[in-house]
Amino acid sequence: MVTEFNHKNNSGQIRKLIEVLSNDYATSRDANRRKGALIGLAATGVGLGKDSDKYVNELVTPILNCLSDPDLRVRYFACESLYNVVKVARSAIIPFFPELFGALSRLVTDSDQMVKDGSELLDRLLKDIVTESSQTFNLEAFIPLLREHIYVKDAFGRQYVISWISILNAVPDINMVNYLTEILDGLFVMLEDNTPEIQRMCETTISQFLKSIRNDSSSVRMEDTINTLITHAQLPNELIKSIAITWIREFVQIFGPNVLPFAGGIFTAILPCLEYNVESKRSIKECAVSVNSSMMRLVSTKELKTQTIAKIDLRSIMDVLSQYLTHNSMHTKIAVLKWMHHLFTNFPNEMSMHASNLNNNLLSTLADNSDEVVLQSLSVLAEIVNSQDTRDLNDFNKTHYRKFLLSLLNLFSEEKLILENRASLIIRNLCVLLNAEYIYRTFAEIIAEEVPNLKFASTVVRLLNIILLTSTELFELRTSLRNISNVKSADLFQCLYKSWAHCPVSTLSLCLLAQSYQHVAQLVVLFGDVEVTLELLNELDKLVQLIESPIFAPLRLTLVSKANNGADAQYLAHALFGILMLLPQTEAFDTLRNRLQCVPNYWGQDRIDERNSLEYKSGIDFDALEQHFIKLQKAHREQRIVHRKRSVITPE
Repeated sequence: MVTEFNHKNNSGQIRKLIEVLSNDYATSRDANRRKGALIGLAATGVGLGKDSDKYVNELVTPILNCLSDPDLRVRYFACESLYNVVKVARSAIIPFFPELFGALSRLVTDSDQMVKDGSELLDRLLKDIVTESSQTFNLEAFIPLLREHIYVKDAFGRQYVISWISILNAVPDINMVNYLTEILDGLFVMLEDNTPEIQRMCETTISQFLKSIRNDSSSVRMEDTINTLITHAQLPNELIKSIAITWIREFVQIFGPNVLPFAGGIFTAILPCLEYNVESKRSIKECAVSVNSSMMRLVSTKELKTQTIAKIDLRSIMDVLSQYLTHNSMHTKIAVLKWMHHLFTNFPNEMSMHASNLNNNLLSTLADNSDEVVLQSLSVLAEIVNSQDTRDLNDFNKTHYRKFLLSLLNLFSEEKLILENRASLIIRNLCVLLNAEYIYRTFAEIIAEEVPNLKFASTVVRLLNIILLTSTELFELRTSLRNISNVKSADLFQCLYKSWAHCPVSTLSLCLLAQSYQHVAQLVVLFGDVEVTLELLNELDKLVQLIESPIFAPLRLTLVSKANNGADAQYLAHALFGILMLLPQTEAFDTLRNRLQCVPNYWGQDRIDERNSLEYKSGIDFDALEQHFIKLQKAHREQRIVHRKRSVITPE
């Protein structure tokens, strides 16, 4: 009938037929009548053939209503009917695509397998039509629909949505990258699905998008997309994390300096991944390391320095870095510290406001178990001190040195383990990173003026002294102290002496280093009034070992030198004999006695003229220094007496 009416252009009769099928049968309470209506509508579409586009609205609307029918057989017939109509109508069906998409998204999750199968056939046909009609397909209207369905939980529903995204992304005339920010979050959410097939489909689709961006990045809304990536890179799921960080790496390479405003978020995503050391997470770690290196190169670009500082938000970056400074991972902490050093090096003025907030956090890292973390932290602290003090290096007025080193001494005082296990490493490396002379001057001034605890003061002096005498890092400082006839060296010697006097043997060491041999001989006599403890004897033992070390080779050669008419040689011999008399007859005693037996026997035959000695030429008031030594040792003795009384009254 339809074929005949259409042949005679009798559209009125055709519409009447469709109206009867739609109104009298398709909405009937009888399921069989509804099935009949669907068969009739399908037959009408087939009968119309290519002319079905004129009646597509009347044909499709009643069938769409039956797709959600409670009777599964009716739903199946509706699928079959719609398939036949769509097959002949082709592109004329495009205006109904949103309704068709929504209906199919329900049918693919239908409880009946036949309905599912029918919906899949219809879905494939619809995809073919959309692909061939891409010019007329309204993508703008479809995207909100896609965004609405992308968070579906059902596995079949997810497969359906992913398949549509993948198909549309493969059509040359459709640029899905324009709408990536609308669907990327949903795709990452679907990666968590337990179904391997869905994971594979989703991963493939995401890879297709990344490939498209590599070929042409002009369409992507980088700002919104990178925020989505940063969010998912922080999730525990390894697959999601891996893909998100891979994307971040690509974005850093593609967009370069334009990613710098998001540096804080990128650090939040990658820094925790640097700790991964299991095989399953190795690729994530390698990717994170790559992103970190690329970001550092971006910040280092000197040509773009002005643009860089305008783009990066130092406050948010420092908030993130400070947060990860206390992370469990050594690798993460090292990366954080390298970034801090990098920022202070490249942007000293802009970073100055963050310096005071950082100091306490950085000092706490000095207790870390890793030497590498400690050393990296020191490099940042040193850079902060250097960036804060830019005055003439010849004028010693380094307020920030003092503030920093006072904080360090307070840390040593509060944390005994750091003092015992880390202090030497810290001080030696600070002397390399900063000015060694300023370090020692400042320590000496602080100990002399601001350390009331005499026992702690002597402990620190002992530590500073052994570093001074043995570390290769302090070669220049030792050389300077040997020449006390120089005004600057003499001033440094006196500054150190005032603190070194807390520790008698350290004072002897300093004077021997500075070639003040006559003063050493006088000090040794004063040792009669110093309480000879086991600790003091151990220190004397170490001093003898030091005298035999390469560092004191010049001292040993002085014993046979006729320079200054032999004045220094004879004063030194007297001093060493004095030290020998303090020692019990131990191995150290034998060592020093054997050394002194090598001294020429003609020393002492001529009267010494003290004006020839280096000590005299220095112009230093050694009498005042001697009184200072006596005063400090008296204070130590009084403090020990008080401490003993307390320990008797309240035993530990």
